[in-house]
Amino acid sequence: MTEQLNPSIDVSWKIVLGEEFRKPYMAELKAFLVNEKKSCRVFPPGSLIFNAFNQTPFRDVKVVILGQDPYHGYGEAHGLCFSVLEGITKPPSLINIFKEIENDLCIKPPRHGNLTAWAKQGVLLLNATLTVRENQAGSHQNKGWESFTDEAIKQLSACREGLIFVLWGKFAEAKAMLIDKSKHFILSAPHPSPFSANRGFFGCRHFSRINTLLKQMGKNEIDWRLE
Repeated sequence: MTEQLNPSIDVSWKIVLGEEFRKPYMAELKAFLVNEKKSCRVFPPGSLIFNAFNQTPFRDVKVVILGQDPYHGYGEAHGLCFSVLEGITKPPSLINIFKEIENDLCIKPPRHGNLTAWAKQGVLLLNATLTVRENQAGSHQNKGWESFTDEAIKQLSACREGLIFVLWGKFAEAKAMLIDKSKHFILSAPHPSPFSANRGFFGCRHFSRINTLLKQMGKNEIDWRLE
């Protein structure tokens, strides 16, 4: 399992997170995943577990959008929070994200839900839990992934400056305690889920606010359009 997990993460992240792979919780997590795969499907595929880190190297991160765990439907998860590959039906939360972008920036919703283009511009699309059992939301929570992704957030907070952390929903907002607010920006709103989007996600204008902050820092803005 070490060969499947460890080498597939970008070298820049391996430098700052390499110690995590040697901790007891990671060995326990690897054993858990091996056992899971004997009896059920696990998403995303092994090669995409660390896709968020591979698409957005440590020094390239400008924005962090934090999700909870991967989509649990067949073919949906590909290692970027809220994102689905082309050809996969857009989930409700992602549809609402595109609605807010349209309201905020007058960008029409794209034909697909693949957010890789954002990741390549410096938007780390990070789920707190990196795997899930098919059709069982939250099934891999509290197995060790949160320790790993919390450390990623801590390293970004400690070693970088001027990052924009986007926390949607109470779960994500709880991660604010890991972030040095004197060095970074935090944008919070209700989750884009249909159950909460009308309670303040719609109208948060986070996408234009992100670009305003980036521009003020002399950084390239994010092009939120998807081809």
